[in-house]
Amino acid sequence: MFSILMVIIYVAFISLGLPDSLIGSGWPAMHTALGVPTSYAGILTMMISGNTIISSLLSDRLTRRFGTGLVTATSVLTTAVALFGFSLAPSFAWLVVWTVPYGLGAGAVDAALNNYVALHYKGRQMNWLHCFWGVGASISPYVMSFALTHKMGWTAGYRLIGIAQLVLTVVLFASLPLWQRSTAQAGPAAAKLSFRQLLGLRGLRQQLTTFLAYCSLEATAGIWAATYLAQARGVGISAAARYASLYYLGVMGGRFVAGIIADRLGDRRMIWLGSSLILTSLVLIVLPGLPVTVTLAGLLMLGLGCAPIYPTIIHETPTNFGAANSQAVIGVQMAFAYVGSTFAPPIFGVLAGIVGIGLYPYYILAFTAVMVAAVWWGNRLLPAA
Repeated sequence: MFSILMVIIYVAFISLGLPDSLIGSGWPAMHTALGVPTSYAGILTMMISGNTIISSLLSDRLTRRFGTGLVTATSVLTTAVALFGFSLAPSFAWLVVWTVPYGLGAGAVDAALNNYVALHYKGRQMNWLHCFWGVGASISPYVMSFALTHKMGWTAGYRLIGIAQLVLTVVLFASLPLWQRSTAQAGPAAAKLSFRQLLGLRGLRQQLTTFLAYCSLEATAGIWAATYLAQARGVGISAAARYASLYYLGVMGGRFVAGIIADRLGDRRMIWLGSSLILTSLVLIVLPGLPVTVTLAGLLMLGLGCAPIYPTIIHETPTNFGAANSQAVIGVQMAFAYVGSTFAPPIFGVLAGIVGIGLYPYYILAFTAVMVAAVWWGNRLLPAA
């Protein structure tokens, strides 16, 4: 049962990544066709993130009432409907409308699946599953590129991914008996905690700070890497865009490698290992007078350092806060994660416009310092792993 369900969860994690990179890859064509400024992409991403935060906070209530399987299947269906809505939108205003199901479908399934894997599987599977999210996020730009190259239009890119989501929805609804059987074996759930009671859990505030800081640095590092290479290191624009993928390659490859060693090292050592690699990478990126290849190596190492941190924090949540509370805690963690990834990159853009793009490694360093301090403080308050 668990082997079949594991395959389904792997595929579900790919589906989580599919919609995430569509707006970025399709926007150059979308804003031209819709007759809106380039900056309007920020409106869509903010709307999606806001609704994702809402559904993340509601994930505990939804999962307790309907179960992980039904929440996952319904959320993927909601996302598929939103993707088809994007493909049919006659104007930018309609895109804004469709961001509501787009975001609501993402948050609940993200929290529900992460909690399920944290409860039932080891750190190895958690890292590999997040590696598969990277596979999904990497596929979508190629799908959009295919649609644009073959003159099918940006709407076809959304439609193709929407079809893939619908196929997965059918598979997920067909697999509901597997989820229900697994839930029954897990035993009854404990009483639901209020939001105030959750925040009162020992060490949770420190871990939420860790999540906020980590997701801030992760998102900023990826979004602004190409601009930093082009403006601060003198790399050509097209080459900078290509080399920026080294960061994402590091994240995806790093999570595969982390899956191999995670159970041997343990969750807390994996977090410290990742943090050490991030700090080392920033030294390589910021040192003056070195060849640009050293900066590129630093960018790859930055991705490798980021790789294990997010899945490892999620995986240790049941240990830190109890299996009965883990779904609620992970929902709040997801909300804080989206706050960081939503607001930190545009704030950097404003600061870079004032100070200069050279601020890039120091901005990431600041969030890394906050993350490391929060991890150290939290480990002192939480039970020994």
